[in-house]
Amino acid sequence: MILIIGLGNPGPKFEKTRHNTGFRVVDEFAKENNYPGFEFSKKFKAEISEEKINGEEIMIAKPQTFMNESGQAVKLLTRTYKLEAKNLIIVHDDIDLPIGKIRIIKNRGAAGHKGVESIIKYLGEKNFVRFRIGIQPRSGKPKNVEKFVLQRFNKEEEKILKPAIEKTVEAIEFFLKEGLEKTMSEYNS
Repeated sequence: MILIIGLGNPGPKFEKTRHNTGFRVVDEFAKENNYPGFEFSKKFKAEISEEKINGEEIMIAKPQTFMNESGQAVKLLTRTYKLEAKNLIIVHDDIDLPIGKIRIIKNRGAAGHKGVESIIKYLGEKNFVRFRIGIQPRSGKPKNVEKFVLQRFNKEEEKILKPAIEKTVEAIEFFLKEGLEKTMSEYNS
């Protein structure tokens, strides 16, 4: 089984905020791959959905613990299904990348991303794949990052973000077929 986790904050208040880019990617992935609707699991503190792709069980999840405690849900899921970090994909926004840019990495530190920090803390390791989607505005990294990530994208940014979300979904699908090395050389431009 492979577990794909989109990071974000629960509830309508945060729905289209920058920090919820990970949720938006897994929502699009679910739609593109005909997943059943997400269901909230109290046991996992996450909304989850499962489907088979190319004969492989692929679970997608959106932790409902708020960003800074994402690791709780990830640990509950990985422990219950006895998944190793190599079977884990984390999809999240990244303030260090220009808006719309995608970067795929593995076995790296959190670089200040609180959701990723939480996952590393709860798992006790960082050897998992991450799909990072840039949210940094053209004007550069804002001074108050915490406030900025909870704001919504403006119309111009949405025009850049929408194709980036679609490209990330495509990259995840490519990864599931071709593995990490080929995906990194194909999508890390």
